[in-house]
Amino acid sequence: MDTFIDALIQLLIEWGYVGMFFSSVLAGSILPFSSEVVMAALIGLGLSPTLCVAIATVGNTIGGMTCYYMGRLGRMDWIEKYLHVKRARIERMQRFLQGKGALMAFFSFVPVVGGVMVIALGFMRSNLLLTALSMVVGKLLRYMVLVWLLLQAAAALT
Repeated sequence: MDTFIDALIQLLIEWGYVGMFFSSVLAGSILPFSSEVVMAALIGLGLSPTLCVAIATVGNTIGGMTCYYMGRLGRMDWIEKYLHVKRARIERMQRFLQGKGALMAFFSFVPVVGGVMVIALGFMRSNLLLTALSMVVGKLLRYMVLVWLLLQAAAALT
């Protein structure tokens, strides 16, 4: 499996901005994928950090919204079968989110729990616009911090 992931990452890097988009969609969904590796490689190759952040934010938000819609559909059998998220995890997350609402989508970038959080927000039918906007802001800030750290590390090496 690691060989497949390595080959996929290499392919996405070769695709440039299109690869950045697809890697961020994958990473924004419940799938365990790292768009950060692709972004670091692309910026290292000289692609625009600003454009990488914009593309990654859009792609990652689209990936997250697919999780939201899976929850909104309410098809637990699909979620368990295709996303491999158990009902108990979603129910625990729903209890945690009770009273907090759509603004919690800001934290959808957090590994492991972010996808489950967004699925739970879909089940809870949280406000679509507020959920999407919160998600965009969180993902944008995360990618901005990542790029800032990458550029600081690059500057320190020169």
